[in-house]
Amino acid sequence: RDGIIIPRCRLVRIFRQQSLEGFVGRKVADWVCLAKHESSYNTRAINRNKNGSSDYGIFQINSKYWCYDGRTPGASNGCRIHCRKFLDDNITDDIKCAKLIARQARGLTPWVAWRKHCRGKNLRPFVRGC
Repeated sequence: RDGIIIPRCRLVRIFRQQSLEGFVGRKVADWVCLAKHESSYNTRAINRNKNGSSDYGIFQINSKYWCYDGRTPGASNGCRIHCRKFLDDNITDDIKCAKLIARQARGLTPWVAWRKHCRGKNLRPFVRGC
């Protein structure tokens, strides 16, 4: 199915169901903030990088390290998945891969947008009213 923009409160509910609350010491608000600043909640988002890799989906998962897109030089495919799977409206596989990335990094620091816009900030507005 085609990708969609997931409304914030729906995303909060999905993240809670997928047990992202307290995952690697982070709250659901961290994950919602990350998704907002990486993709504007857009499951179809793709961004090309200078090194020839691309970032895919709601979490902007990178093809050099985490998924296979058939064109990134020296890719390692850490999540054992094709990048196009991150572009549909089912984000279960995106969450599974994001959790692997966060587990290995012991946090959300691999995501530049989280470091820049979310880390150490008041993130209550991301879950307020949901």
